[in-house]
Amino acid sequence: MKVTVLGGCGTVGEVAARTVASTGHFDEVVVADYRYDLACELAKAIDRQGVRAADFDASDPESIKEVIEGSQVVVNCVGPFYRHGPTVLKAVIEAGIDYVDVCDDLDATEQMLLLDKGASQAGVSALIGMGNSPGLANVLVSFSAESMLTELESVDIFHIHGGEPDEGPAVIKHRIHAMTTDIPLFIDGEFINVRMLEETGMEHVEEVEFKGVGRYPVYPYPHPETITIPRYFPGIKRVTNKGFVLPPEYFKMIMDAVRLGICTDEKILVGDQKVAALDFAISFILSRRPALLEAAGLTEPMGCLRIQIGGKKDGEDHRYIFSMYSTQAGAGEGTGIPAALGAMLIAEGKIDRKGVFPPEAAIRPTELLELASRVIKGAGMGAKLPMDIEHVLPDGTVEMVDFKI
Repeated sequence: MKVTVLGGCGTVGEVAARTVASTGHFDEVVVADYRYDLACELAKAIDRQGVRAADFDASDPESIKEVIEGSQVVVNCVGPFYRHGPTVLKAVIEAGIDYVDVCDDLDATEQMLLLDKGASQAGVSALIGMGNSPGLANVLVSFSAESMLTELESVDIFHIHGGEPDEGPAVIKHRIHAMTTDIPLFIDGEFINVRMLEETGMEHVEEVEFKGVGRYPVYPYPHPETITIPRYFPGIKRVTNKGFVLPPEYFKMIMDAVRLGICTDEKILVGDQKVAALDFAISFILSRRPALLEAAGLTEPMGCLRIQIGGKKDGEDHRYIFSMYSTQAGAGEGTGIPAALGAMLIAEGKIDRKGVFPPEAAIRPTELLELASRVIKGAGMGAKLPMDIEHVLPDGTVEMVDFKI
């Protein structure tokens, strides 16, 4: 079998490429990126027979179709997804190939879900949002609904990360996009729209304790769980998604740039050249990042995904808190590994749904968790998943759940 990883040289794509190449699921792995020289370096570094590099243009459907030809699965890690996601997915559907991505842009998710009928008619399984949040978060919600609760009432998703060795322009564009777009929160059974940096969003900022990382404020984020989870779990009353980026001074700098109004596509004259204000803002932010990481003493990537799930069991209120955390891995591993796992599930024939769908619509939670456990052990990343589960009982006492796969 052949898998093509689009955007395979990015922070997330490299992890996805290395992960799919580390197992026996695929005979051929294509690392595709517009930076062909980097793709060649990565393919050589992976040092496994059947791994090769390719270049392509994510804005050109014909270029996409050419590079994915002959693949059984395409893993799309090209950002920002609000710009490239729908274009890539449409080309993959037209090629009749199964698909996985890590899209965490809400507006792109809405556009891609509209391609469901075409994918279904083409016999294509298109799993979107298979990263950390969305991705693992959705699967753990399904796990709770199937195994722990008889009635699902609330889901609050919190995420934090930072310290990755590199961040590309697409990451910053995604973050700026999140700060300047409407964010739907599902509260009391109804959708409300807020803006992260405006009063409507600031009303929902709260302090959260992240296991292994610390206590930080979290802000509303336009991740797609807030629109997909209510669709697949009718009766749920609350779904929110909030996040933060480390170090705080770095996150604040991006916020300040947005508040200053310099994160637009407007062209400004600099000397004798016209430059997009957004391009300048991104270059400036990235130029200051190393010094801010050093000042914060953030020498290694770290992150935590915390999911608070509430509901009823036998008529009584119960709450489960999942914490997946690491002080040696960040957004690359947290997003790239789940994407690779999604591709492996498709290769194993364990995702048989056709169309375009989020993780909670098609993934059997125990199958994903079992596969994740095998991959993590095989990669020497530990004997078990880095996840703690707290159970808040009806009387308010807390017990740890002994989670084994």
